[in-house]
Amino acid sequence: MARVFLVVMDSVGIGGAPDADRFFNGDVPDTGSNTVAHIAQACAEGRAEEGRSGPLHLPHLDALGLGAAVRLASGAEVPGLEAEPTGTWGAAEEVSPGKDTPSGHWELAGVPVPWDWHYFPDETPAFPEDLVAEVCRIAGVDGILGNCHASGTAIVAELGEEHMRSGKPICYTSADSVFQIAAHEETFGLQRLLDLCKALAPSLHRMKVGRVIARPFVGTSPEDFQRTGNRKDFAIAPPAPTLCDRVQAAGNPVHAIGKIGDIFSMSGIDDVVKGSDAELMGHLARAVAEAEDGSLTFANFVEFDSLYGHRRDISGYARALEWFDAGIGAILPTLGAGDMMILTADHGNDPSWTGTDHTRERVPVLVAGRGAGELGVIPFTGVAHLAARHLGVDWD
Repeated sequence: MARVFLVVMDSVGIGGAPDADRFFNGDVPDTGSNTVAHIAQACAEGRAEEGRSGPLHLPHLDALGLGAAVRLASGAEVPGLEAEPTGTWGAAEEVSPGKDTPSGHWELAGVPVPWDWHYFPDETPAFPEDLVAEVCRIAGVDGILGNCHASGTAIVAELGEEHMRSGKPICYTSADSVFQIAAHEETFGLQRLLDLCKALAPSLHRMKVGRVIARPFVGTSPEDFQRTGNRKDFAIAPPAPTLCDRVQAAGNPVHAIGKIGDIFSMSGIDDVVKGSDAELMGHLARAVAEAEDGSLTFANFVEFDSLYGHRRDISGYARALEWFDAGIGAILPTLGAGDMMILTADHGNDPSWTGTDHTRERVPVLVAGRGAGELGVIPFTGVAHLAARHLGVDWD
């Protein structure tokens, strides 16, 4: 049996990107950012004690080579991560001109991004008048709320009640190339929100905005507003066949876990399951138990990034890493003799860094099922080539 499980630990960067000086959080370059190393150092120094305690404890990831990969990528010290690797390990370096979700995932799947993404200015209003007019026309409303850079949870708390009274959608963006629309599932309607985002997406994609994201929420007041699991991303399509397309074209099934289906606009993907990261860990365990011979299972665990990296929560990020390590540690022994699991990341999001944006970093490449050995520093596209070779899929 030959199967591949490609697991993206969203934003778990390891520093060392040689072009980090060209990427910024505000006016501060990302030079020196290092998500894993800075979390490990904070834990060792007693600066990450909320909900956990002591040195960063990642025995399974470290055994695969995480600590070694950090030292290879950046030369940084990683307290508590000093194991002799038993897996195949290395670091990957991105060439795409971005540090966002689509760029990272597409390049991991073999397709670097050939264009510069469009980002909305960090000012109010953030969106051009013609775009606002199109939102209003499609939604059948006479205005929008927000029109700015914002945290999704904060802007819903601030504008949720006004949205429910007026029916105007809450439109906002971030440091990523995204246009996000928050709306109440009941008063505005979930399907209406999804239809709005779907209809609007082609115009945003022509602008080279990477994703239009539907952000539904429920509740009756700022105290109990809560985003639901019905988020949907309408992403621009990759510019060339990805690993998913090639595996599917070879007649093999491709299963998506998490937001992978949205990131690739379901191109080359047979089915998708979503949920919280805790639910996704269960989906991954079931895939290892049940996926077909020759299949690719492509998973994304997003909460490192969405809950802790952007919010600059070092303790929370450390807790998430330790939770993930325990979960993946339970799954690794269930891999079959012909299985390969690749654990990697799409960018960094150093919670010790200034600002709230992603950080430009190299990422770990940790491989179970290939024996022990060092890969060195490889391109992001090398991850796709590892997977394709294991499945016997040709790559031109």
